[in-house]
Amino acid sequence: MSPTPISAPFAIRARVVTPLATGGTLDLADGLISVDSSGRITAVAPFQHGSTGPAVAAEAAVAAEPAVAAGVVDLRPWVVMPGMVDLHAHLPQVPNAGLGYALPLLEWLDRLTFPTERSWADPAVAERLAPAIFRALAAAGTTTVLAFGVVYEAAMDAAFSAAETHGIRAILGKVMMDRLTYDPTIEPASILERTLRESRDLAERWHGRDGGRLGYAVTPRFAVSCTEELLRESAALARDLGCWWQTHVAEDRQEIAEVARLFPDARDYVDVYDRAGGLGTRSILAHAIHLSPHEEARLAESGTRIAHCPTSNLFIGAGIMPLTSRLAAGIGVGLGSDVSGGAELSLFGVMRAGAYAQQARRALVEGEAGDAPHPRPPLGPLDWLRLGTLDGAGALGLDGTIGSIEVGKEADLIAVDPGQTAPLGSELDRVGLLDDTSALVGRLIFRSDPSMVRAAWVRGRQLEGPA
Repeated sequence: MSPTPISAPFAIRARVVTPLATGGTLDLADGLISVDSSGRITAVAPFQHGSTGPAVAAEAAVAAEPAVAAGVVDLRPWVVMPGMVDLHAHLPQVPNAGLGYALPLLEWLDRLTFPTERSWADPAVAERLAPAIFRALAAAGTTTVLAFGVVYEAAMDAAFSAAETHGIRAILGKVMMDRLTYDPTIEPASILERTLRESRDLAERWHGRDGGRLGYAVTPRFAVSCTEELLRESAALARDLGCWWQTHVAEDRQEIAEVARLFPDARDYVDVYDRAGGLGTRSILAHAIHLSPHEEARLAESGTRIAHCPTSNLFIGAGIMPLTSRLAAGIGVGLGSDVSGGAELSLFGVMRAGAYAQQARRALVEGEAGDAPHPRPPLGPLDWLRLGTLDGAGALGLDGTIGSIEVGKEADLIAVDPGQTAPLGSELDRVGLLDDTSALVGRLIFRSDPSMVRAAWVRGRQLEGPA
């Protein structure tokens, strides 16, 4: 096998599996992907010398780039797929992954999360950890991440700087908290003005950096830790700057009860954000497990997106989101690792947990209505792949740029070795066992292995992280 290309331009030969913007999934058993010097995909076609049609066009695209005209990098038997899009993670919490199983949400925050985030008051901690966090994300196959940071401006500058150097596509935000905060050194009377000013300053420095590879998300933590004024002003700030707006909603029943106590005039949890002007197509709400029909309808009507985080929801015992209901309502949904609520960064692992959880919900919850056939079929492996890639990109409004391997899009790619998932080693797999696309993707999901991601690229630039 040839060494993986370090930077564009290049052309690679491999099995190519990708969702398509028009629907369905493309599976080229022996495919060719050509990437130009700007990191944009110029051809996706079967690898076939001397043929007509798309293959000839692909070869012409390769020949047009002098740096790759001499040869194609052969990555077979690896599979090239679009990079994963993680819609919800917490950068400082990555070292805590696997800790705090089954703790109630608010207790989990107090005992584990807030002390860890407080350590980033020293920007040297962020300078040391952020590069390793981005390498770990890339090693898991994630090429785009939307993440919460901490309340400290200097630490967020360090995190953005690390993302800029590493090459990952990152949308980050300084956490905003004015009702409940873990930094006792901030004067309460100035906390609102300060967090708005620091968020604006960070956004003005980093939003849109490197041609849009880096972005800013205004980040009020959740309604329990924010006053009505902060929610309202943060939403206005996001609109003013053209940034994203991210927070949590309806993750835990204790949390929901506390929100009802703190915002007695609101109709429900979603209404708290609606009154603040926080809903819309640039808003991503994590979890959304326990929504009323009115809340679900309002999110759909406003175009607000959901980050579904099943590993986290199961780990802390928050519940199982009725995913098929959210999708049927027309809500844009992508996947989030939510580390360290979730115990792993891999979105393949998130897909696995999500698939199991939805099957359990169908059998134990929705099945209580009787023995009639379920009105919606379960999501299959290709549906989960789409949620983790193209639908995640769509939730960010970036599906015209990333999320699938199609001509004109930027080359955010991963190379995966399915041999690492074989129960007895790939040499003992039956010939043709994984020829079916759903079988292949199902194997990658249900037997995902940390070593299976062998390379990752953003705009054709290889990311440090994968082995």
